[in-house]
Amino acid sequence: MNIILLSGGGGQRLWPLSGPISSKQFIRLFSDPEGNKESILQRLYRQITVLLPDANVVIATGRQQEGLIREQLGEVPVCIEPERRDTFPAIALATAYLRDRMGVSADDCVTVCPADAFVDDSYFFSMQKLHHLAEAGTAKIMLMGVAPSAPSDKYGYIIPVNSQEVSPVKEFKEKPNTEKAAEYMKQNGLWNAGVFSYKVGYLMELAFQALNISGYQELYSRYSSLEKISFDYAVVEKENDIGVLRHYGEWRDVGTWNVMAETMAKPVNGDAILDDTCVHTQVVNELELPILCMGCQNMVIAAGKNGILIADKERSGQIKPYVDRLEAAFVSGKKPWGTYTVIDTQPGALTAKIHIYAGQKRTGQILNARKRIWTVVAGKGWLVTEGTKRKLAAGDSLTIAAEGEYELIADTSLDLIEIELQTEKV
Repeated sequence: MNIILLSGGGGQRLWPLSGPISSKQFIRLFSDPEGNKESILQRLYRQITVLLPDANVVIATGRQQEGLIREQLGEVPVCIEPERRDTFPAIALATAYLRDRMGVSADDCVTVCPADAFVDDSYFFSMQKLHHLAEAGTAKIMLMGVAPSAPSDKYGYIIPVNSQEVSPVKEFKEKPNTEKAAEYMKQNGLWNAGVFSYKVGYLMELAFQALNISGYQELYSRYSSLEKISFDYAVVEKENDIGVLRHYGEWRDVGTWNVMAETMAKPVNGDAILDDTCVHTQVVNELELPILCMGCQNMVIAAGKNGILIADKERSGQIKPYVDRLEAAFVSGKKPWGTYTVIDTQPGALTAKIHIYAGQKRTGQILNARKRIWTVVAGKGWLVTEGTKRKLAAGDSLTIAAEGEYELIADTSLDLIEIELQTEKV
């Protein structure tokens, strides 16, 4: 069995703990069987390795998330998108990676699923059945549809032709209001879980027709020129031969704080106290300051380096437009080469703490009218600029004002304080 885990997203709906780099699937709010903290990505990957031990798994993600994936999962196959081009190019690239780099046959099937689903064991048995249905040619694309527990406006709906476990698909519906969702349930409507199976050769033929690209290397090289388009628009809406498998087990799309609160291992993560009058309230605190909650009802409170959220649970699902308005919604996060944390901002100046993993490098560019000052706090490495290479050690301080590219290379773990200054234009 071949599985593509889609790991992407900007993480705004779980602000302030998630962001452009550290998306929701990386937040450690769950517990593994030994009681250790784990993220939803780690949980899902652990379930796959236990329940589907023979599966070939590749994770499709952007370059910014590669470091976090390897930190949490180790050396797993990762298909890196050079830049974000939406789900159709990402899935086409990962499918080509399976065929050309991992030796998967064009006649084999692939099952695609999100990396941020909270599910029980039955989900993976349904994935396996979905895979077999696609393999048998039941339909060119086989979808998993979750039997809804109640009308919901959070998910898109699949309307099947009949109420059987496996059915042809009649039509798709976008996220409805609650009244419409109730109507869809009367039509045997299913929540669209974003899980689907197809044969490798089928998708590669579609990629050739739509993109005029036949293999992984060509697709990767031309990736930045591809149209940004979702898999639904590029493939599903144009395909007539689609089937759906009805899934009855637990499935939650952990896309809002309300849903995350329902799935957290415990109501308090971090330094926080809830008094006896607090009801249905969850707190996540990543700061070194304590939080005291008194009389809070149906609330979620999240505190991190990017900000603090205090919200009614139902209202927390409407966070995105407000995060868009924040001038400094992202001040800290992990990158493929290490971590970057803003310490202070002043007019014309920004101070940050940088940690570069051993063996990694940070590349950047000094623009005209700017200069950077670095102080090495710990570790050893090198600064490479055009034509020069300088050794770095703890206590060194250096300034670059000339326009051009640079590399900070870490021989050991390297910690620096960076000051970026706006200067008068030359």
